[in-house]
Amino acid sequence: MGLQGKGFFIWKIVNCEGGNAEAIGNEARAAGYTHVLIKIANGVLSSNVDTTSGFDRAPAVVQALRARGISPWGWHYVYGNDPIGEARKAIERLRGLGLDGYVIDAEAEYKQSGKSVAAQRFMTEMRAAFPNLPMALCSYRFPSYHPQLPWREFLEKCDYNMPQVYWELAHNPASQLSRSVREFQGITPFRPVFPTGPTYKVNGWAPTGADITEFLNTARSLNLTGANFFSWDECRRDLSALWTQIQDYPWGGSSPQPMDVPQQFIAALNTHNPDQVAGLYSNTAVHITSARTIQGIQAIRSWYSTFLNQILPSGNFTLTGSSGSGTSRNFTWHATSSAGKVLNGNDTLGLASGKISYHYSSFTVTR
Repeated sequence: MGLQGKGFFIWKIVNCEGGNAEAIGNEARAAGYTHVLIKIANGVLSSNVDTTSGFDRAPAVVQALRARGISPWGWHYVYGNDPIGEARKAIERLRGLGLDGYVIDAEAEYKQSGKSVAAQRFMTEMRAAFPNLPMALCSYRFPSYHPQLPWREFLEKCDYNMPQVYWELAHNPASQLSRSVREFQGITPFRPVFPTGPTYKVNGWAPTGADITEFLNTARSLNLTGANFFSWDECRRDLSALWTQIQDYPWGGSSPQPMDVPQQFIAALNTHNPDQVAGLYSNTAVHITSARTIQGIQAIRSWYSTFLNQILPSGNFTLTGSSGSGTSRNFTWHATSSAGKVLNGNDTLGLASGKISYHYSSFTVTR
């Protein structure tokens, strides 16, 4: 079973629950976290080790998490100037702590010229030491903004991609997460996305409670298996209400509940693939809008090709409400795209054997 559920990054253990390992374990269990990611190294140096006394705070936290059934992972900020030295430090820390997984945080330093060779050397060294350990890359949210970063060299030896979907100075997590997933689907190799959201303040900005719920709901609508947040230190100190909200969000260690048809529909629209959407319909389904009525899966597929490529090209779709049970559903939705936006989507579905047999859709595209 792969990584699932909610997780939190710890930066400095001493700033989390006063550095008390048992308290960290208790809070993680109460919040329903399946995993906690502890900083274990920075470049070629160990992290969370007292520079004066040499006391390592990580082992007690690892033990406290394990005792409560929570998976301990380690994360490492890398620079690429000494990739072999950084890899050896990671190997030392991972072996010493007995961690369940490893996360590579590669950012600005890895955008410098020649760093693709460093990334390849680093990952080769890591995989030689740990051929089966789950590994993830945690870097920028939009690869199109950072083409210099050696994405392929890192991701080809990783199991997960944990992009930092930090919607700083904005409040549009659904749009940014959807775009992040879509961009990573377009590069090779693609790795399952397990996004990281922000729980900190910067330049007078902070995520709101509504942002956090939207981020987690969007992760579910995109059929992602979980999400992380950064960082425990800052969230507990500055944004305790967000901690409570994440704690109360019902996404535990078990597999996510199967998505209902409206969620499946929105997730399919966000793939921008007409075949994915048409696959939700029965062969003889009827689709009605204010402009026309069509029947049959091929006609429906053709309409979605036009809808996704011409009416709302590169659209980001968000489910805003859903009701109904049995063979009937009603749901509302919003969308944004380069051609306009929809703020009043309102659809009714009739279902037969789990497929859409009748669909009435009402929406207005505005500029």
